[in-house]
Amino acid sequence: MTTDSIEAANRLNAVRETMGRAARLTGRTADDITLIAVSKTQDAAAILPLIAAGQRVFGENRVQEAQAKWPALREQTPDIALHLVGQLQSNKAADAVALFDVIHSLDRPSLLTALAKAMDAAGKQVPCFIQVNIGAEEQKGGCPIAETPSLIRAARDADVPVAGLMCVPPADVEPAPYFALLAKIARDEGLDQLSMGMSGDFETAIMMGATHIRVGTALFGERPSPPRPVPTSGRGMIRNSREA
Repeated sequence: MTTDSIEAANRLNAVRETMGRAARLTGRTADDITLIAVSKTQDAAAILPLIAAGQRVFGENRVQEAQAKWPALREQTPDIALHLVGQLQSNKAADAVALFDVIHSLDRPSLLTALAKAMDAAGKQVPCFIQVNIGAEEQKGGCPIAETPSLIRAARDADVPVAGLMCVPPADVEPAPYFALLAKIARDEGLDQLSMGMSGDFETAIMMGATHIRVGTALFGERPSPPRPVPTSGRGMIRNSREA
């Protein structure tokens, strides 16, 4: 076993142990929670050791990046499930439906229309999480809380399968109240799956009912920070921006 494989296995085991401790507090086990290894910006050399360690669910933020690396990886390991956890543009809906097994960022009627059309054309139903802008942050993606019930109804009417709700709480504040609010909205809408929690807060998310956690840094290590472009408009746009 290589050094990279040993490190990947140790990181995976540490995350699963933490998952297990948190899950027991809610009468569950780690196996009741889907661990999504967020592999955005990671190349095959970084991903393969985690696959060798037994990880089978991965998440990507961008359709184009996933298209470039995952077809070859899935040829080698066909039982991998791929989740789109980043913002999705409507013009990429068909590509997303073709490549991904689950989409976590359905957040607006125009995207719903595009996804419904793409699923119908492909003859493929892809479960979708409705992303809720749980902190009402202008710079983030997500459906406004007040509009979430109507988007859920519209998705059901369009035969787009709604798996549950997803959120990215505001950074640098206690996330538990936001996780609790997402869980309440889900209960009110008859949904039992919650995609919430990242490397820094997934233990809290599990204790608040998360069924899916999106973990990157705790599994892959710190990512190098890319240079930040200077916004020409004087204002930047941040979408699903917290570190996984």
